[in-house]
Amino acid sequence: MKCSIPKGTRDFLPTEMARRNYIFDTIRQVFKAFAFEPIETPSLENLSTLMGKYGEEGDKLLFKVLNSGDFMEGVDFSQDYHKVAPKICDRGLRYDLTVPFARFVVQHRDQISLPFRRYQLQPVWRADRPQKGRYREFYQCDADMIGSTSLLNELELVQMIDAVFEKLGIEVTLKINNRKVLAGIAELIGAPDKLVDITVAIDKLDKIGLDNVRQELRERGLDEAQIKALDPVFELNGSAQEKLEQLSRLFEGNEVGTKGVAELKELFGYVDLVQPKCEVELDLTLARGLNYYTGAIFEVKAHNVSIGSICGGGRYDNLTGIFGMPDVSGVGISFGADRIYDVLTELEKFPANLGQSAQIIFINFGAESLPYCIKSAARLRAAGFSTLVYPDAVKMKKQMEFANKNHIPYVVFVGETEISSNTLTVKNMTTGEQSTVTMEQLLDMMQA
Repeated sequence: MKCSIPKGTRDFLPTEMARRNYIFDTIRQVFKAFAFEPIETPSLENLSTLMGKYGEEGDKLLFKVLNSGDFMEGVDFSQDYHKVAPKICDRGLRYDLTVPFARFVVQHRDQISLPFRRYQLQPVWRADRPQKGRYREFYQCDADMIGSTSLLNELELVQMIDAVFEKLGIEVTLKINNRKVLAGIAELIGAPDKLVDITVAIDKLDKIGLDNVRQELRERGLDEAQIKALDPVFELNGSAQEKLEQLSRLFEGNEVGTKGVAELKELFGYVDLVQPKCEVELDLTLARGLNYYTGAIFEVKAHNVSIGSICGGGRYDNLTGIFGMPDVSGVGISFGADRIYDVLTELEKFPANLGQSAQIIFINFGAESLPYCIKSAARLRAAGFSTLVYPDAVKMKKQMEFANKNHIPYVVFVGETEISSNTLTVKNMTTGEQSTVTMEQLLDMMQA
């Protein structure tokens, strides 16, 4: 039998895990700096929680889990799949972390205080076609604020995005839009009932190009006049403020569009105050395909790599209302750890020493020196240095090869002389220098 794993999933070797943890630790550090609190939710959610929250395409990508027991009894399998599925599946793997968070807020409303700020680093699953940068199982790193409509929350998300990618050394462009602007555009062209179709189509602009977006809009039921009326949106140019002024004139008498423009003006005013290091631009073709967004939306693209968005999010005004807790607004972002990993790999931005399994290794010469090695290693570990005693008294050449292969920078030798003089002979594997030192001297050397 050939060993394998499902397509779109991966094993991670120690070096890969060290790199992944570097990403997670960096993101977690920024989340904590902005006073977010950690939570976790189950991998499985009730399908009633998940279905209908991600749009038609999202629902198709949900991994559904068969019920236990005799789930096939009494089911007519000659029916359409979408009629059969609810009868044999009532749970699914979570598609994202935002909808489960909304469920969490409602379920634990008496145990949290609003506004509530949470972060969550956990895997999600999508029944997508695997390809570069797209997996069926992947991690999201989310931060959300719920219970406040202030645009200062959106500003903090911009600052967090800026801080994370500065720490990781990735140059990015942060694109911002507002779903109210898109709703205003839908009204403007006489197709308010086609908002979802319009957003789903123009969200693919970077991937399929303008001509193909127009074709998809035709297929989604828009007529040629309506499609033509979208041209001014695609043709807007200038700075964010200049685009917003052009939109203001375009939206005269359009309430929802005017409100979206006002929110964007306020947000970009705040952004100008903090002067982020990353590029921030207004992109009126940005749609973010998820149905639950109602206000500001964000998407981050890395420079010099051919990978899709590596971070995204937005404002959702009534997601908890679906679960019986109306009028609670939230806003959040999600960092795609797996795509960030691919970007750091392609750009060779990972720190060089992340794959280091130990800082110090004691060569095992046998039973006589082993007690001295064990005690010395314990002291080094207590001082905060990752230390290994080679478990077997095999040939020294094999032990040295192990140290080299695992990039361990210091090798310690203990023989009769070292035991009698209460010292350690230490070899620096980088420089080749070797010296005999006391434990105190070794600690000073490691801390230098």
